[in-house]
Amino acid sequence: MIFMASTIYGKYTSKNDGVLRLVTYSRDRLGVCRTGFVVGDHIVDLNLGSRHFVENKGGKDLKGTCYSDAHAPTDMHKLIQAGPHAMDHVDEVFKHFSGMSESDLEKLAEKEGFVVKISDVILHAPLRPGKIIHTAGNFREHAKEGTAADWPFPIPEWISFLKNPDSVIGHDKVIEKPSFTKKLDHELEVAIIIGKKLKNARLDEAKEGIFGFTVFNDVTARDLQKEEMKNGLLNLGKNLDTFAPLGPTLVPYRYVKDPHNMTMELRVNDDPRQMGSTNKLSVKLEQIVERYSWVTLNPGDMISTGTISGVAAFRKPDPEPFFLKDGDFLDCEVEGLGKLRSYVKDAPSR
Repeated sequence: MIFMASTIYGKYTSKNDGVLRLVTYSRDRLGVCRTGFVVGDHIVDLNLGSRHFVENKGGKDLKGTCYSDAHAPTDMHKLIQAGPHAMDHVDEVFKHFSGMSESDLEKLAEKEGFVVKISDVILHAPLRPGKIIHTAGNFREHAKEGTAADWPFPIPEWISFLKNPDSVIGHDKVIEKPSFTKKLDHELEVAIIIGKKLKNARLDEAKEGIFGFTVFNDVTARDLQKEEMKNGLLNLGKNLDTFAPLGPTLVPYRYVKDPHNMTMELRVNDDPRQMGSTNKLSVKLEQIVERYSWVTLNPGDMISTGTISGVAAFRKPDPEPFFLKDGDFLDCEVEGLGKLRSYVKDAPSR
């Protein structure tokens, strides 16, 4: 099922706030994925927008397509790998286009073709992380609700496991509910995207090594998870296809005013289910990166924060009505990062 992009804005994310929101998009189901950035209700193609800027505003020393190909590549991994100098250029391009009116953007869309309405594109996950390190227990309210709900396994700080990058899906995509799970759950989290190679990083190095943040939903089959955790494992219950919605945008760290004070909310069919803030973290985001840099972290890798309270499994007195069902839709929002929408459908029978 293919959906053209719905709005990325929500209760805690507004238009024209001066925040650079990077996306990976395509024009149709057969289109090639390209990088872009959001301006109001439009997406500007990053590479072609850079070329337009260079030709019209950049000066003689920046002429030619090679500069834009190096500093504003069409692939998100390559952009992250290009480093701070590339992002300085992207900042200039973004400021140029974000200073335009909606009518000017409409004219560019008609004349040039590298500006397009959000509603006319498909938004993919901003990137497919090289590896995903999932952490848990960092929001202590989530651990406390687990204890109160008699969850049979402890949720101490610094739990970690690997998440399957093949389970990543983007904005407006379908979460497939397998027939063998009756307890499909949601976990709203912040995803930390690594911007430079890190190994055994100090705290200051860890902070400098963060490229930016996006919204992440750690979809979980609780019945599978319970069975696996009896043997000390955590695998299929969190790693099935479509179990990692990610997006809709990737916001560079330099555009996040305070990453430790971002409101978080997950809604199912417009009903608020998880509500919290990164100010409830028991550790700093850079401490999470520092901790897990015992394994080499590369540009484009992802580390999650763990979830806030309010998951279905810990609802009292009866969690059953809160598990995800065919036909549900979810809005996962983190302040400033955007609203990630997903649809739940029963997986096709085999």
